[in-house]
Amino acid sequence: MTRCEFAHDDGAYVLGALAPADRAAYERHLAGCAACRDAVAEIAVLPGLLGRLDPTTLEEFLPPPPEVSRVPDLIATARERRRRERARNRRRYALTALVAAGFALVLGVAGASALRPAPTPAPTTQAVRMVSMAPVAAKTPAVHAEIGLSGTKWGTEVTMHCGYDATAGYGKAYTFRLVARGPDDATEQIASWLAAPGDDVNLRGATRFTDAELVRLELVRADGTLVLSYDVR
Repeated sequence: MTRCEFAHDDGAYVLGALAPADRAAYERHLAGCAACRDAVAEIAVLPGLLGRLDPTTLEEFLPPPPEVSRVPDLIATARERRRRERARNRRRYALTALVAAGFALVLGVAGASALRPAPTPAPTTQAVRMVSMAPVAAKTPAVHAEIGLSGTKWGTEVTMHCGYDATAGYGKAYTFRLVARGPDDATEQIASWLAAPGDDVNLRGATRFTDAELVRLELVRADGTLVLSYDVR
């Protein structure tokens, strides 16, 4: 378990014996070290307790004080021990960084010959040409839509952009359906959605009708009102 490099500074900190720069560094360290905060909390009451003692009352019980105080020696010992621990930590971190850099260099040299620029993938799809659907009745809500068709072997992919204008008088949401019409007036619903004034919808769908079979695309309101249409052929 790694020992905190500030582990021996709690006593000097509580007694106010740290230099201003060391005290500031220790206080910054306390913000992120729970162990040091607990250590300071355990002895934080000592200065107050010592200040409440009456020296005259304790003189008869205490031995005479030594001629030279041991506090400076203790502080100097703690600082020296902290300096040595910091030096050891710096050497350990520097050695770790050097070893990591060496591994990175070896791996980089070994892997350089195996790396090749990845070929740019060829585009798999082409941009779909969008065409506008034509309004069927002037009294229908102000809806506009563009349709894009992509033929496949199994049917037709449909790309659609539909906007519901925020026009005065149409403050209601409607359910819309996109319907495909094929041969013999056969129909198939491609998609449905709820739109309110100001909404903008982008969607993709598909129908089983192929290019040769698809006759018309219709935008129909839920009540059966035909709003927009596009004649494929």
